Amino acid sequence: MSGGNMASEPVLHSLTISQVMLNYAEAHGVSADDCLAGTGITLAMLQDPDALITPEQEMRLIENLMLALPDIPALGFELGMQYNVSTFGTWGFALRTSRNLREALERAIRYLPLSTAYCSFVTTIEADEFVVSADPSSIPAHLRQFLLERDLGTAVNLTRELNLAGRSIIRLELIGPALPYQHRIKELLAVPVHFNAGRNALVLSASDVIRSLPTFDEHLVRLLEDQCGHLLASRKIGGLPGQVRQHLLGSLGLLASLDDVAKVLNTSPRNLRRKLEAEGTSFRALVEEARQQLATQLLSMTSMKLDEIALHLGYADTASFARAFRRWQGVAPGQFRLQGKYTGQA
Repeated sequence: MSGGNMASEPVLHSLTISQVMLNYAEAHGVSADDCLAGTGITLAMLQDPDALITPEQEMRLIENLMLALPDIPALGFELGMQYNVSTFGTWGFALRTSRNLREALERAIRYLPLSTAYCSFVTTIEADEFVVSADPSSIPAHLRQFLLERDLGTAVNLTRELNLAGRSIIRLELIGPALPYQHRIKELLAVPVHFNAGRNALVLSASDVIRSLPTFDEHLVRLLEDQCGHLLASRKIGGLPGQVRQHLLGSLGLLASLDDVAKVLNTSPRNLRRKLEAEGTSFRALVEEARQQLATQLLSMTSMKLDEIALHLGYADTASFARAFRRWQGVAPGQFRLQGKYTGQA
């Protein structure tokens, strides 16, 4: 058996993945502003491939989407089918280069927090069937069914994309009675759907999942798996980089030095520097990242003057801040605010 527990891996999520939801909403006449209301996510953050958000921010975005599109049958499944392997960057490419479908699915579960899933998943082999079971119990009740359906829809789409040799999904099993939109589910997924089952699961052919994939690359998959490990460690909210970010954006502030943060974390500056390097980052990089995040928020959500923002971010003068901001976004901070890139204002 192989398993993964989303609840045990609280991590920051890549905002790039959320663009799928925004694109879907826009195609159905819902604006990005409506989707992002109350999330603390701004439009320009979506242009930053390295932007990260908390699960709480993503949940609010999902709530907004559900409220905006209440009449679409099987909305969760339909949205899940919008995700593909390339959506997920390093995580997705690690799946694509796996030896076979079984290895890809087990690797997917091992690094599940790098995806968009909120369900926990486990795999089991039962006679001639390979079963991928989903447990949504850790998800807030009002989002549970929707996210179960979205996660299963995504799993179906990724499985189908990875298994280039042909179809291997035998059926989808769902706990509970048939849903009012059952015909739409079958139309979307193109697989038999069994209700009143004892589990929520994708059932695949055990022989199909061990067939070699034409995209297998032994060297590349090892490299990508190492990268997945580093990403997961760096994005853990309780992990060391996450703790440093919290202190920089919290009580210590961006003027804090490496020594200041090390003291709060009860370690030596040298040890802190070494551990951050082991997780693929540095104190300087985290400060820069925090400055960029806070700068864009202050420009879009406050009327603070540029010299006040520069001082708040720890720059010696406004010119230094302006140079840094131009490096991040390609325009001066004043121009950025006037263009309304963060708020969509004219």
